[in-house]
Amino acid sequence: MSETEPNETTAPDSASFLRILLIEDNPGDARLIEEMLRDTAELARRVSADEHEDRRPELTHEDRLEDGLERLRSEPADVVLLDLNLPDSTGLETLERVDGESDVPIVVLTGVRDQRIGVDAIQRGAQDFLVKDEVTSELLVRTIYHAIERARQERIRHRQRDQLEAFNRLNRIGHDVTHAVITTETRDELEQRVCDRLVKSDAYRFAWIGEVNPGSDQVIPKVAAGVGEDYLEEIEVSADADDPTGQGPTGRAIRTGSVQITTDVQTDPAFEPWREQATERDYRSSAAVPIVHEDLVYGVLNLYSARPRAFTEPEIPILARIGDVIAHAITAIERRDALVSDTVVELEFRLDEMAEPLVDLSATEACSIEIDQLVSGDEALLAYGSANDVSQETFLEAVDRTPGITDARVLAARRETFEFELVAPAAVSLFETIATHGGRVESATIADGEFRFVVELPRGRDTRQMVELIQNERDDITHLAQRTTDRSDHAESGAQSVLEDELTEKQRVALETAYYAGYFDWPRGSTGEEIADRLGIAPATLNQHLRTAERKFFDLVLGE
Repeated sequence: MSETEPNETTAPDSASFLRILLIEDNPGDARLIEEMLRDTAELARRVSADEHEDRRPELTHEDRLEDGLERLRSEPADVVLLDLNLPDSTGLETLERVDGESDVPIVVLTGVRDQRIGVDAIQRGAQDFLVKDEVTSELLVRTIYHAIERARQERIRHRQRDQLEAFNRLNRIGHDVTHAVITTETRDELEQRVCDRLVKSDAYRFAWIGEVNPGSDQVIPKVAAGVGEDYLEEIEVSADADDPTGQGPTGRAIRTGSVQITTDVQTDPAFEPWREQATERDYRSSAAVPIVHEDLVYGVLNLYSARPRAFTEPEIPILARIGDVIAHAITAIERRDALVSDTVVELEFRLDEMAEPLVDLSATEACSIEIDQLVSGDEALLAYGSANDVSQETFLEAVDRTPGITDARVLAARRETFEFELVAPAAVSLFETIATHGGRVESATIADGEFRFVVELPRGRDTRQMVELIQNERDDITHLAQRTTDRSDHAESGAQSVLEDELTEKQRVALETAYYAGYFDWPRGSTGEEIADRLGIAPATLNQHLRTAERKFFDLVLGE
């Protein structure tokens, strides 16, 4: 048996598969442990019967506690074999110091007279204990294997418990956010309540929501809650990838649309611009959660914990779900505002490559085509409007040559104008995107060789984001103008707003299609069968939708 100095480390090689740290000040006991593990194949078979069958463990030996702790900090280990009586530490305090340093499983080494201490050690966190004079190679291998396996099972149980707690926390937060959508009047109030709700949990020390400044890439804090709100007064955050303040979790979350985690603010290089301010307030880890609906980035939610590694892998999809809940809530509020606000913002756009035969017709015939109402069905967009200073035959011939329009009907005609219905599946994607993000296509006009449409938004909406969203949908769209107008100037009745709240989507589509197709005119512009065919439903189903809508309308208008 060769002599081994106390601090000598068994040389690792490519065949090592298990890292064992031995902290033992007795050279004889250390050599014995090393010899027992040197040529054993049993441990390899226990850990992995196939992959590591011919490999052996890598043993690192230290004879002082401080040296062992330093080694544990710098090099990973799978298990620690720990003598409790060392030159610089004795008794259960030795175990407590190692156990507090990491979650590596610990097997305590005791003398014959110290078995009671071994039992106490297990009660305080050790996986097992070995009496030195009774250790055999087989017992050592079995003890190490079971210690590692029990620790692995404990980690699995902890992860499962944490995941369950996180799901329960998400359910509670999601319920509260849903309630906030119903009871809050503004987006700011909703976001403040979300932050207040998050910091009620012991898991989070501070929370804030910010959004990108429309005129720059700076992230502007909007609301905050928790410990250290002055933190936001001392920091700058950007979404610019080329700026150091944009390389942290917030900037990455905005650019990628995914949750970004900082496990330890004191060691993560990307957190350098904010490390001093965060450390002063005891923020040790953080999560940046994008608030995104479809392609529209509303902002980012930032959470901070006093614990490093507080945001674990299983928690990431849960945090992402919180961001989705907030985004859907904001969308709901903005849609509500779009219906009830008296003041709106109008964005005017030009489309260069849509309905080109009709656009050419407006130039050659000096006519105008006005689309006053769009009804979005399941598979197509129904457009209702009027054509002026052009014959029906010429108009319908141009429609037949127009890609993206599958059908057209003349509903009513007068001397110089007639009303029409168009079916345009190709336009559904653009106009549904606008509606999904809180906008409404108020009108569309084809005149003087141009196709223009107007999008209506509630006042206070981020118009820059809506413009970008629309231009990303198609390359041939140009933003022409923005103006603020009073909704009372529009032909918009209070009853329509009420019906928006009371009818289901299918009832609303059926009622709007019937109205604009002339079903309620006398003589009728469209029969029930024609409207049902347009919507792809049975006439009986259409009649049921219309009767239900009529009853709800009269209940609201005449019921009192």
